[in-house]
Amino acid sequence: MEKYVMKLTAPCKDYIWGGNRLRNEYGKVSDADKIAESWELSCHKDGKSIIANGTYAGMTLEEYVAKSADALGTNCGRFEYFPILIKLIDAKDNLSVQVHPNNEYALRVEGEYGKTEMWYIIDADEGAELLYGFKHEITREEFAARIKDNTLLEVTNSVPVHKGDVFFIEAGTLHAIGRGILIAEIQQNSNTTYRIYDYGRVGKDGKPRELHIEKACEVTNLTPPVRSAKPQGERTEREGYAETLLASCEYFNVRKLEIGSCAALAAGKNSFNSLLVLDGGFDVEGVTLGKGDSCFIPAGFGSYKIKGCGEVIITDIV
Repeated sequence: MEKYVMKLTAPCKDYIWGGNRLRNEYGKVSDADKIAESWELSCHKDGKSIIANGTYAGMTLEEYVAKSADALGTNCGRFEYFPILIKLIDAKDNLSVQVHPNNEYALRVEGEYGKTEMWYIIDADEGAELLYGFKHEITREEFAARIKDNTLLEVTNSVPVHKGDVFFIEAGTLHAIGRGILIAEIQQNSNTTYRIYDYGRVGKDGKPRELHIEKACEVTNLTPPVRSAKPQGERTEREGYAETLLASCEYFNVRKLEIGSCAALAAGKNSFNSLLVLDGGFDVEGVTLGKGDSCFIPAGFGSYKIKGCGEVIITDIV
């Protein structure tokens, strides 16, 4: 299979808490009234990225990867499925208080991976907050009791957020994105979410949205989170750009590139590269990318250059 820089078209989700920044500012297209999420890099059954250019235009990324055995790279050999899912998330309203299971539980109960994820705060309204774990350790009995008597939010940890913050959400961490926050999310390839509290909202069918209390009680880590809201690495100047390690774990490696003119990079045999443009405009080996655009560069593609000015998130597997 031919290897080239593949611009992707993202499926969009119209969840009730979403807004329209992804449509108005990032060029996302949907027939729905609102766009809560765009799935920028996805081979998940609930929404698949489409290749938008070149030889395989119109093919899903999943189809391409299935036919190109080495496109993911040797570092992905340990994963049974495509390893990650990358989203843009526009929270016009609060998301539900929720938790994601780990791999062992999710594979056993749901038949897919668990979900460890990271958030990069692209933008946030003044005073915006998110829920991130607990203020102090609680017992499982207290957790269940507070869910039942509607006092859970008394012991959860609310954190002010600002543009450029990074949150690492390990599987089992209670969390909720607050209103007025725009996020780039890099996560395991999973769509399993257990809702615990949803502000009494109803879905499109007019009924309260489903909660998953029993499962949440089985998988939630009841201690405070240990990571700060800072990037994992320091900002480092390179030729033509600056690079900051946002987060690295066994599932993904995420860096932010602030490009002033050109960044010379490479997709070696060990991993594909995923590029997500946060701001600005670029040429990547003849492919034009603007704000909100994503591309997939297969493993083994080799050296390439990102020419232009702006910010890019690059994700690979280590």
